[in-house]
Amino acid sequence: MHKDIKIGIIGGSGLYKMEGLSDVSREYISTPFGEPSGPVVAGTLAGKRVAFLPRHGEGHVKNPSEVNYRANIYALKSLGVRFIIGISACGSLREDYAPGDIVIPDQLFDFTKGKRGMSFFDRGIVVHIASDQPFCPELSKTLHKAASFNKKTVHDGGTFITIEGPRFSTKGESALFRQWGLDIIGMTTSPEAYLAREAEISYATMAHITDYDVWHEEPVSTEMVIETFTKNIEHAQKSIERAVELIDEQAEYTAHSALKGALISSPEKIAPTSRARVALLIGRYLE
Repeated sequence: MHKDIKIGIIGGSGLYKMEGLSDVSREYISTPFGEPSGPVVAGTLAGKRVAFLPRHGEGHVKNPSEVNYRANIYALKSLGVRFIIGISACGSLREDYAPGDIVIPDQLFDFTKGKRGMSFFDRGIVVHIASDQPFCPELSKTLHKAASFNKKTVHDGGTFITIEGPRFSTKGESALFRQWGLDIIGMTTSPEAYLAREAEISYATMAHITDYDVWHEEPVSTEMVIETFTKNIEHAQKSIERAVELIDEQAEYTAHSALKGALISSPEKIAPTSRARVALLIGRYLE
């Protein structure tokens, strides 16, 4: 198993494989939190080793509530990943964020319903992670720069609401989200971003707008989402390659020490089994 991979890519709806990878292998990884969405595809892109994982599994077989977000992030962490580029299809909640545009969000609003594993830390380990910046600002800047070519409109910032799904919003819900001042809507960024932060991984999202949600003139549909994203797949692939090229694998950001001071449990009170379960993530703070 490769353990020297610093950059991970999580593909969302419409992005199920990475073009341009060489020296490819498939890594089957088991975690203390269960099985990830599928094998991790390791390869070389832009001269760097990367790990690619389709969020919904091969063939898109897991709905947003079924994705094992903890296992996905843990699996990437176990390979040595320090940076994750999350790719998402999303709906727009504002007129000037149009289908075909890209958003690099800077804020996140969690509107899921408690069905998902939201934290690595339980079973006698309590951690209160700071989440005022759910996306790594430095990596977000890199993604914005990487996606800004060929006259593509790339919005710098926005609040991304995660709903439970798998259904799309009602008109009433969509209207309320707009009243709240939210910008884009999707089904998977929570808890993925929070878990990456708990794993001390720099995480940012490249959100591709596929529709105007349901508040606009026509209702959103799966066909609409896939059709719009497919038209932009080449730009998405190239943006990822450009981002990989720009990332400084040795950079130290705030995200890389996010657990410092976050542990509130007394280490001597933590059971050995609980300690072993998260040693990869928080072991250096338990010594």
